[in-house]
Amino acid sequence: MKIRNPAMIRAAGWLGTQAIRGLVRTARVEYKHLGPAVMPPPEEPAPRYIFLLWHEYLIVPTFHFTRPTVASLISNHADGQLLAAAMRALGMGVVYGSTNRGGVEAVRQIIRDVSGHRHLAITPDGPRGPRRVVQSGAIYLAAKTGMKIAPLGVGYHKPWRLRSWDRFAIPKPTMRAKVVSAEPIEIPKQIRSDSLEVYRQQVQVELDRLSSIAEDWAETNRFPACEG
Repeated sequence: MKIRNPAMIRAAGWLGTQAIRGLVRTARVEYKHLGPAVMPPPEEPAPRYIFLLWHEYLIVPTFHFTRPTVASLISNHADGQLLAAAMRALGMGVVYGSTNRGGVEAVRQIIRDVSGHRHLAITPDGPRGPRRVVQSGAIYLAAKTGMKIAPLGVGYHKPWRLRSWDRFAIPKPTMRAKVVSAEPIEIPKQIRSDSLEVYRQQVQVELDRLSSIAEDWAETNRFPACEG
């Protein structure tokens, strides 16, 4: 059943936030950076970032590293409204839109809306997939805002999994959760449309690499020696 009433959406978002916050507080979260530290999101005058992470691993980074300077990009549909209520309950900003639906004009609207926020968090395969595929809208958005892309690899140790398109991961009590970042990626401001795919593939490869590192680290509890 979809919740449509705005007051019920806010209440459900608040209740869900409290329940998940309790789970995340018990998680053993560790973060390593293979480049400059980008978590927690820096204050001025540090660079502005677009944080990219897979939709399935949204919970722990959002609840553990949330800051008022970060806005989350939320799709404007019924499920998105519930997520937006949870983000606001955490003190985050919300920008409505999708980088993989609606074309360039929709992304331009996002650019106008994000101007009042320092950083932006995006799940580049959300809200409906394909799973773990970066959409080119995120690259276009980075170019037009001048914000660097900061891919985040995330891994949980044996989470609960939903039967959703992305096998959404729910943290278990006292679970290990690992987050890995590397050198942020700068997208040229005057990028040509035929170059979007080149940078999209670069971001895809890096997000895949960091995800593999984080998931292996969460599984074994040993950070790969070759990664420092």
